[in-house]
Amino acid sequence: MASPILNQIGAVFIPVSSIEQARDWYCDILGIPANGEILFGHLYIIPLQGTNLVLDSKIYSEDSVYKVAAFHFNTNDIEEAYRYMKRKNVNLVTGIEHGQWFNFKDPDGNLLMVCKC
Repeated sequence: MASPILNQIGAVFIPVSSIEQARDWYCDILGIPANGEILFGHLYIIPLQGTNLVLDSKIYSEDSVYKVAAFHFNTNDIEEAYRYMKRKNVNLVTGIEHGQWFNFKDPDGNLLMVCKC
């Protein structure tokens, strides 16, 4: 019997303390306009190619912050991505590791990753 659950991920939720500030920060580092609607006072959907990001201030607590990267953003140029994030004063947690990836934190302390595709 085939599963009624699709082998797709529709969205990844990120706990954030301030939906407006998180929206602006994520849209800035991703180079996309922050002109979408904040839903129900606590959700902001960032449409990406593939899986979307959902910023959610209702699920935020210090305990819910990502301590390990649950996903990574892709890049074609890891060195340029690292320089870009450095210019944006992003909290870089690692250097470029094995020429392939680096970790950083968002303003709420969520650990995230950029990886060469």
